[in-house]
Amino acid sequence: MNEKLLKELVDKLSKAYGESLVSVVLYGSAATGEHHAKFSDYNVLCVLTQLRARELSASQELFRWWREQGSPSPLLLTEQELATSTDCFAIEFTDIKNQHRLLYGRDVLSGLAIDTSFYRAQVEHDLRAKLLRLRQKCAGILGDAGLLRRLLLDSVSTFCVLFRHALALHGVEAAPKKREVVAAAQQQFGINPAPFEQLLDVREERIKPRDLDAASLLGGYLEGISKVIDAVDRLEK
Repeated sequence: MNEKLLKELVDKLSKAYGESLVSVVLYGSAATGEHHAKFSDYNVLCVLTQLRARELSASQELFRWWREQGSPSPLLLTEQELATSTDCFAIEFTDIKNQHRLLYGRDVLSGLAIDTSFYRAQVEHDLRAKLLRLRQKCAGILGDAGLLRRLLLDSVSTFCVLFRHALALHGVEAAPKKREVVAAAQQQFGINPAPFEQLLDVREERIKPRDLDAASLLGGYLEGISKVIDAVDRLEK
C-alpha cells in the first residue's frame, strides 16, 4: 500500500476543505488487505459538514490529480447525507462500516445505523444489473481474448462482494476475503468455484494472464452468477 500517496491525498483534502472536512476514510480492497496494484485502486470517502459550490470548486484540481494516480475521485458526502442514505445504499455502507480505515478526522462510520428495509431488493437489483451489463459487453468482444479476459478480471471482485451480501441474506456470515466468499457460495448456492478461483489466481499473480482461457470459463462464470441471483430471488417468494 502506498502510504506516502495516501498521506499526500489527506494533506491536499485538508487544505482544500479546511474546517469543513470531518473525516477521510479508505474503504474497498485496500481496507480488506486484498489490494492488487494491477487490478485495484484506492477508494476514498470524504465526509464534510457542508457541500456547496465552493467545496466542489476546491475539488477540481485535487480530483484531477488523484485520478492521474490511477484511482477514482473520492466520494463526497455531508454528515446528514451519510446518516439518511443508508436505506438506498445498504450494500455500500454495510461494507464501508465493516471494513474501513480512518485516514483523518472523526470515525463517523463505526456507529452508523444501516437501514436494511430494501437490502434484499438492492442485492438482487445489483446482481441482475451487473449480469446484464456483463453479457452486453461480452457479446461485443468474444472474439478478442485479451479484452474478454480483462472484462472478467475486472468484474469478479464486484460479484464476490455481491455474493457476500447474498450469503448474508441467507444467514451466512462470510469473511471479507474473496476466496472465502467463493467457497461459501459453493456450499450455500452450489456454484462451480473454478471460474471464480481462476480469475482470482490471475488477480493475485498466482498465474499469468496469458495462461487464463477466458472463453472456456465464461459459461461456468455466468451460470454461477445466475444461481446466486435465483437464490436471492427465492427469498421474496
